[in-house]
Amino acid sequence: MTEHKIETPKERLNRHKAMEASAVLEKIKHDYKEPPRAMEYFYDLYERVHCKHESLHSDKAKVGTMCIQVPSEIIYALDAVPLRLCNGFYTDDEIGSDFLPSKSCPLVKATVGQFVSNNFSDKPDVIISPTTCDQKAKSGAIIESMGFSVYDMEFPRTKESHESREYWRRSVRKFTKDLSENLNTKLSKKKLKESIQKIGYAQHLYHKLNILRKNTASPILGKDMFLVTNAFFFDKIDSWIDAMKKLLEECEEMVEAKVNAASKMSPRIVYTGSPPIFPNLKIPLLIELCDAIIVADETCSSNRMFNDMVSVDEWFINDMIDSIADRYLKGCTCPIFTKNDDRKRRILDLVKDYKADGVVYQAFAGCQVYEMEQRSVLEAMQKAGVPILYIESDYSPSQSGQLTTRIEAFVESLKNRKRRQQ
Repeated sequence: MTEHKIETPKERLNRHKAMEASAVLEKIKHDYKEPPRAMEYFYDLYERVHCKHESLHSDKAKVGTMCIQVPSEIIYALDAVPLRLCNGFYTDDEIGSDFLPSKSCPLVKATVGQFVSNNFSDKPDVIISPTTCDQKAKSGAIIESMGFSVYDMEFPRTKESHESREYWRRSVRKFTKDLSENLNTKLSKKKLKESIQKIGYAQHLYHKLNILRKNTASPILGKDMFLVTNAFFFDKIDSWIDAMKKLLEECEEMVEAKVNAASKMSPRIVYTGSPPIFPNLKIPLLIELCDAIIVADETCSSNRMFNDMVSVDEWFINDMIDSIADRYLKGCTCPIFTKNDDRKRRILDLVKDYKADGVVYQAFAGCQVYEMEQRSVLEAMQKAGVPILYIESDYSPSQSGQLTTRIEAFVESLKNRKRRQQ
């Protein structure tokens, strides 16, 4: 008789997550127009990490980050790798639901769920939790109670004042010193300069690719751009840069040949709100299945990560650290700030620069700051005459029918508007 191996709980969880990731990847690869050939690198990367649970960083100290406000430049300069821990798996969301209130943000529940199951392709050695989102800040204590090392990094709730700027600079200096001691690695001027320049180059490549999306014939769909930017969360930075260079080169050729990733009448969308994180890309996927194209976004899982480069006046360690701090505070448009006019201005700028026909604003159910801010964003868009659709969603796959109906109606209204304007 053939012996059947009994599946362990961890193996069963890995299988469920692999199935969830595979289903989304199959949809991304086969339900849309043919993508750029260079996207194969990113599809393969997600399959290796999320379906086969392959480790990419076994030879490095791993610093898990709960938010993009943790400076990657400093982590790389200390010869470690940053791994963003924001989680998009519904499988982990269900696990985390047992540890957090039912009305909690699904992203936070999924992040906690991953720690509960201790299920990582690359397990972080230390977790950095900035006090940005309240739910993430509180979940840090829950994660720490599971035996993980968690470092709270204090973040201001205003950014306009001199006091908040100095407060954040002191916080980044302290973080640098404490992480250096934790990793038993001394920060050098040379390493920090190299790290700033390397991340700056990655941002430069992203911006060049993003500019190509301004063309009437955009060479790449938004769903692929979200995969590219999400990959920066966990990929080896040199590999990501190499893959981006190939993708950029191919997209430049497509623009030259006037190859359009969408159809001529596809409405152009700016996407904003709660971050789409693989495999929870259901709203972007639905938008583009409904014959629209996401040409730009204002989210912390994509555009906002690459917004502003570090600007350094003097290449001394303390000056570089302060410049890094300034970049992360000044460029941030997160709704956790008490005032957030910058975010409304940025969305309107994106609509204008990318010739967008409308805006889709997604808020995760339970994500209070995005839910609260949607009213002021809606008012700003309506005042500017920009059509906007507000969607509240979670990680559950059961909403698809209702969401498709609403998105289809919005896209059709944008098409009709375009026809009237021609």
